[in-house]
Amino acid sequence: MADPAVIADPEAYRKTAKAHRDLEEVVTAFRDYKKAAADLDQARSMLTEKDPELREMAEIEIADLEPRIVTLSERLQFLLLPKDPNDDKNVLVEIRAGAGGDEASLFAAEVFRMYSRYAETKGWKIEVTSTSDSEAGGAKEVIALINGDKVFSKLKYESGVHRVQRVPVTEQQGRIHTSTITVAVLPEADDIDVKLEAKDVRTDTFCSSGPGGQSVNTTYSAVRLTHLPTGLVVSCQDEKSQIKNRAKAERVLRARLYELELQKQQQAMGADRRSQVGTGDRSEKIRTYNFKENRVTDHRIGLTLYQLDRIMEGDLEELMTACNAYYNAQKLREQVEGSSN
Repeated sequence: MADPAVIADPEAYRKTAKAHRDLEEVVTAFRDYKKAAADLDQARSMLTEKDPELREMAEIEIADLEPRIVTLSERLQFLLLPKDPNDDKNVLVEIRAGAGGDEASLFAAEVFRMYSRYAETKGWKIEVTSTSDSEAGGAKEVIALINGDKVFSKLKYESGVHRVQRVPVTEQQGRIHTSTITVAVLPEADDIDVKLEAKDVRTDTFCSSGPGGQSVNTTYSAVRLTHLPTGLVVSCQDEKSQIKNRAKAERVLRARLYELELQKQQQAMGADRRSQVGTGDRSEKIRTYNFKENRVTDHRIGLTLYQLDRIMEGDLEELMTACNAYYNAQKLREQVEGSSN
C-alpha cells in the first residue's frame, strides 16, 4: 500500500486496500491463536515445578487457555473457508406480499421497515426503486437497493418465505390469521459482471403515479427497461429525474441478469434460491413471526427468539449471526469430509 505506483493509481490502491482489509482479520486471528498456543505450552511446562503455588497457577491458566484455543481454532477455520465472491457486494432486495391478502401486504411493508431500520444501524444506504401500495396501506411489492459494507454477507440468508401469525386489525373475533410474504436478496452486479448492450435494451418512458408533487402525471420521468434477449422488465419511478430513474433501473436489471448468470454457472445455488422463495404459499416458509407470543422462529437453523418486538424494530444482529454461523459450520463440515475422502 506504500508503493508509490499503487498510490498513484486510485483503482489499484482501492483493490490493495480491500485485500489488506480482508487479510487483516485472518492474520489477527492467526496471531491470537499462536500466542494462546505458546502460552499454553509454557503453562504446561510449569506443571513440573516443585512449587505447589506455581503448579496451581499453571493449572488455572491451562483451564482458561484450552477452551480459548478451541474457540480461536474454530474461528480461524471459518475465516479460511473459501469466501463467497459476492459477500462484499451491495444488494437488491425484493419483498412481495404472498398468501393472506391485505394482511400480507401490511406485513410486507413492516418487513421492509425492519430491514430499513437494520440498515440504519449498519450505516447502509437504502434506495427504493419501485413500490406498489395496497389499498389497506401496506405494500404489494417493494424493490430497493442497499449499499454499504459487506451487505450481501449479512442479508444473503434472508431469501425465502416469511410467515406471520397475528390477529389482523380488521378481525373482530380476535382470531389469529396466517399470511406470507417472499423476500429475495440478489447481489448487485458491477459493470464488469454484466455488460448491458444498448441494442439489447428497449427503453420506454411514462408518467409516474402516486404521491410526488407537480411531476406526477405531467412529465415522462418514469422509466421501463426491457431486456430483449431474456424478456426481463424493470420499471423505476421513484426519482423525479428520468436520468436518475434510468440509472436505478439499470442497476436492478444488472442484478437480475447477474442472478440468471449465477444460476447457469451454479445450478445448485439457483435451485436453492428457487426452493426458498417458491410461490409464497404458507407451506414454503423459512421463518415465522408470531406476534401473540412475541416469537420469531427460523426453521432452517432451529432457532427461536422471544424478542419479536425488538426484531421488528431492526434488531436483527442475533438472527443474522446465527444464520451465518450455521451455514459456515455446514461449509466447514463439507470441507473436512471432502479432505478426508
